[in-house]
Amino acid sequence: MTRFAILLGGDLAVTPRLKSQIRGARVIAADSGMMHAAALHLVPELWVGDFDSAGSELTMQYRDVPRETFPAEKDATDGALAVAEAIRRGASEIVLLGGLGGQTDHTAGLLGQSIRIARDGIGCLLTSGVEEAWPLIGGRMSVDLPQGTRLSIIPFTDFQGLDLVGVKWPLTNRDVPVGSTLTLSNVALGPVEISLRSGSGIAIAYPPQAADV
Repeated sequence: MTRFAILLGGDLAVTPRLKSQIRGARVIAADSGMMHAAALHLVPELWVGDFDSAGSELTMQYRDVPRETFPAEKDATDGALAVAEAIRRGASEIVLLGGLGGQTDHTAGLLGQSIRIARDGIGCLLTSGVEEAWPLIGGRMSVDLPQGTRLSIIPFTDFQGLDLVGVKWPLTNRDVPVGSTLTLSNVALGPVEISLRSGSGIAIAYPPQAADV
């Protein structure tokens, strides 16, 4: 398994849980996402983007990191370019760091992109260190969550046959239409099993910070 961590320009809380999620990962920075490298004690193998927001200090500090430069007017975000490069380099799992909690349009775009990544058979996690998200597509997945984690499931299309196990309010073979709030603010009792017969959406979790030990 080849895990890639993609450094994005949003807020990032460096917690022990986050560090464990990227341990051993290869790293690509997307433009100003390089600002997280020092706090994570990482040196990316590649730095991509149009470099309109990286700043001269970062540019000097990481001048030895190979770069791939793109024009400012392009048809993909710097993060999407970094993801494409990770996939080209053989990623079987991608962790997007710093992509949650910023501009709503960019966050929504990343959540949609994560579903596309999952449909290509590549595991995907988005995290800010405080908030975590996983794409859901038809099939079964396990999520290792500390007890007491708030967990919401957001359908992007109508869900058919949703099962939730390991939560305060479990579900069995439940159909959940787009716009339903049925699956908001559940509580994990520990590791959670999610099974979905068809549909796509996002699981969003807020692990207790006390669990980051």
